[in-house]
Amino acid sequence: MLRGSRVGLRARHEDDIPVLRAELYDDVVNGSRAESRPWRPITPGSKDPRLVVDDTVEGHVPFSVVELDGGTLVGTATLWGIDTHSRSAHIGLGLLPAARGKGYGTDVVAMLRAAERNGFVREGTLRSSAWVLGEFLDEVLLGLLADEWKQAPAI
Repeated sequence: MLRGSRVGLRARHEDDIPVLRAELYDDVVNGSRAESRPWRPITPGSKDPRLVVDDTVEGHVPFSVVELDGGTLVGTATLWGIDTHSRSAHIGLGLLPAARGKGYGTDVVAMLRAAERNGFVREGTLRSSAWVLGEFLDEVLLGLLADEWKQAPAI
C-alpha cells in the first residue's frame, strides 16, 4: 500500500466495485468527473470496464483510496498513460461524494495545489486541451524529479 498521512492507495478489492459503481460511476455528473470517457450506463450484473482490474493491461494501474484509520473506501485513483521508459504518467482521482472536502486529495496528489505542496513543479500548460463536462479546460503539466522527492518520515 502507498501511504499518505490520512489515506492510502491499495489494490482494488472485489468488494470495492459495487460501492464505487453505486456512489461514483452510476451518477452522470460524478461518473463524468471520475472518468475521461463519456458516461454510459452499465447493465446491472455485468462487469464494469471502468472498475474491473485487468493486470494484463499495460500503462494503466487502478487503485482504491482508503482511509488509513479504519480502512474505509473513499474513492479511486488511477495512473494512466504510463511511459515506463520516461518514467512518467497521468494521475486521476475520483472521491466518493461523502469523502470530498476533507483534504484527501492532498494525500493522493490529485489537485494542482496539492501536487505543488507535495513537491511537483508546474512545467507548462496545454491550453483548452481537455474536453470535460461539456467545455474545454486547460491541462497543467507537472514534474517531479527523483532527487526532489521528499520521502515522508517513518511513522
